[in-house]
Amino acid sequence: MLSQSEKRDGVCLCSPQTHRRVKLEVAGIVQGVGFRPFIYRLASRLQLTGFTFNHSQGVTIELQGCPQQISQLIEALNTTLPALARIDSISQESIALKADCQRFEIIESESKQDALVAVPADKTCCADCIEEINDPNNRHYQYPFTNCTNCGPRYTLIKALPYDRHNTAMAGFTLCERCTEAYHDPMDRRYHAQPVSCPDCGPHLRLTTPAGEEIASRGAALQQTVELIKQGKILAIKGLGGFHLVCDATNELVVATLRRRKQRPAKPFAVMCPSLAQAKAYASGSEAEWQMLSSAERPIVLLKRQPSDLLADPTLRLSHSVAPGIDRLGLFLPYTPLHHLLLAQLQRPIVATSANRSGEPIITDARAITTGLEGVVDAILDHDRPILNGCDDSVVQLIDDELQIIRLARGYAPLTLHWQHEVKHHTLAVGAQQKNSIAFGLGHNLVLSPHIGDLFSLEAEQYFIDTLGTFKRLYQFEPKQLLCDKHPEYASSRWAKQYVAQAAMPVQQQRVQHHYAHLLSVMAANQYTDEVLGFSFDGTGLGDDDQLWGGEAMLADIDGYRRIASLAPFALIGNEQAIKDPRRIMLALLFERYSLHQVLALKAQGSSTHLSALDSLPATLITNLHKLWQKSVASHDTSSVGRLFDALACLLGMMQQTQFEGQAGMLIEAAANRVSAEQLMASGIRLDLPLVDGVWQTALLWQQLVEQLLTPQRPANLCDLLARAFMDCLARAMAGLAAEYPHLPVVCCGGVFQNRYLLSYTRRLLQTQQQQVLSPKQVPVNDGGIALGQLWYGIHHQN
Repeated sequence: MLSQSEKRDGVCLCSPQTHRRVKLEVAGIVQGVGFRPFIYRLASRLQLTGFTFNHSQGVTIELQGCPQQISQLIEALNTTLPALARIDSISQESIALKADCQRFEIIESESKQDALVAVPADKTCCADCIEEINDPNNRHYQYPFTNCTNCGPRYTLIKALPYDRHNTAMAGFTLCERCTEAYHDPMDRRYHAQPVSCPDCGPHLRLTTPAGEEIASRGAALQQTVELIKQGKILAIKGLGGFHLVCDATNELVVATLRRRKQRPAKPFAVMCPSLAQAKAYASGSEAEWQMLSSAERPIVLLKRQPSDLLADPTLRLSHSVAPGIDRLGLFLPYTPLHHLLLAQLQRPIVATSANRSGEPIITDARAITTGLEGVVDAILDHDRPILNGCDDSVVQLIDDELQIIRLARGYAPLTLHWQHEVKHHTLAVGAQQKNSIAFGLGHNLVLSPHIGDLFSLEAEQYFIDTLGTFKRLYQFEPKQLLCDKHPEYASSRWAKQYVAQAAMPVQQQRVQHHYAHLLSVMAANQYTDEVLGFSFDGTGLGDDDQLWGGEAMLADIDGYRRIASLAPFALIGNEQAIKDPRRIMLALLFERYSLHQVLALKAQGSSTHLSALDSLPATLITNLHKLWQKSVASHDTSSVGRLFDALACLLGMMQQTQFEGQAGMLIEAAANRVSAEQLMASGIRLDLPLVDGVWQTALLWQQLVEQLLTPQRPANLCDLLARAFMDCLARAMAGLAAEYPHLPVVCCGGVFQNRYLLSYTRRLLQTQQQQVLSPKQVPVNDGGIALGQLWYGIHHQN
């Protein structure tokens, strides 16, 4: 520190002969987040001269002046940063003094050959911008595209790096005089905010018919949109990363109409609320959950539903069709100025679900609404700022106040992890078939893309290719190593095979087993390479024996894995048909313990052994399916916990057909939450899943469930009790195996662990045993994290 004699009124008085000059290279999320103006203001206050500029690998800073003042600035980089900035690494070197260096400047960006800077994610509208759009005396009053350095679109409008206006979707909008002044003033919060604009020079709204004919523009378009929603109409509204389908969430008729038009019979809709106070009227949550709902990422947060009769205003009750049969609600708050303006006028919640055909990517262009969603919407609220990179809404939940990402997208993605080592050459991992994302490694960065989706259509495959093209363009990325799933029929695996065959230069290709990749994704999130005990529970994935796995316990490290336990396989009678009609799985499990004659006897009405779950299945169908099962015709075996949940939901009478992925898990969790641990204990029901020679005895568990259902004097809430007992049984089975490996960290991954009850209870048992559980952090626990797991393996096995 300087002595008092060396300072006067905070000004450094040390001799110029003691001055030095240093060069800093900063990597991380340091572009588009107000980092350079932060440096400018700090350097100016400390009376340092020099300059700073962006380039494709980060930010360069040269500082000249008093050594102590330079040290203060560097210390500030470690302690005080702009809200959206993140520093991954800083290199420092002393360089020669410059005699003509009289002030500190921000100079033009520079291009470098390889882009290594982290691309920033889109963020919610900040409080300052909201205040401006609500201020009649401000030039941004009621302007739905207001933003600044601290908020607004980033990834969705970036065309190339470095992040400068001419490399964004705003390149076609010429700044007016006042916006130009703000854009070039380092002391203004809009300094080099690339999407900056105002009503005089920026994008504008346009309301059209479904055929694209203009109805209204600018403010009138917003006003008419509000009126149409109040009238019970369904609109497509353009957001940051794509269109939403929007309607009044309190109008049962219109929400049911949206379900019918979109052919989405049961999957829950997300609901956007005008305020946190209104969200609290619909759901209960912890302080951490409310903070997450209000965070700069503004994700859809899954929360426990409140009884509707608690609402002070009955006219604001949510439609039953928003989330039928589920005790959770997906709520989120406005995150763009347009959303704030819209909800401020409506003062009621809206359904805001991705505009797409079922299973396809989010739509980013109004023309695709016109052609692809004909008959679904009554009007389209569009605007003229292009969406260059589609990006859905993120979906998260907190389990015991720990974040779990279900869909990694707006606000969080691209997710860039800094690796202390350097990736030897460009490495690409293309992920799984469902909930696809891609991951790539270059320099010290491991990047996981936003959610792409299920690759079951040509449109989805094209979105996969487009997303890959985005990152190849941003990072000048040409993979020398490719990682994919072992399943040869996954669209991503087929693409990888074709790429390798057509590449001009040799490309190293490796296949990573699906459930091992799940474990690796959590290891990557923790930068972990040593051995773990992993439980990988999901729907299905191709195993080493060409069977469909999904209920696996593995000992794994960065070099490989050993399968030490799994569910006893059971049949998917009819293969894919069994996934859509899980009654077939229920029957296959019955066939494991009962003869055909006994199963048919369970169907007999009025019998003391009547099993109501069989009522919807004709005896002839049961007989024919038994033949297929007996002969192993048109059937694959699986060890999937996800498919076991499907079968249980049928057995307990909760559903007959799978209407959306994960439906069974949601229904079983909702049932389990209707009873307490004390009620379960009082009932005397306890299920067991014995482990014999590395195989959990699935059929024996099934027999216990059936026997409970056939109990003569069964309690009215038996199905709820069995749902809870079933998940308790799974958790005890995992904890029992983990107790044999007390020295190893435990990983719980795969889509099944999106079940809050199951994961929470399992972790409590493991913590009681004082075993470490590795968190997936911001990496999706479902197939959305597979690509990162593949990448983590690949960068440790490079030739």
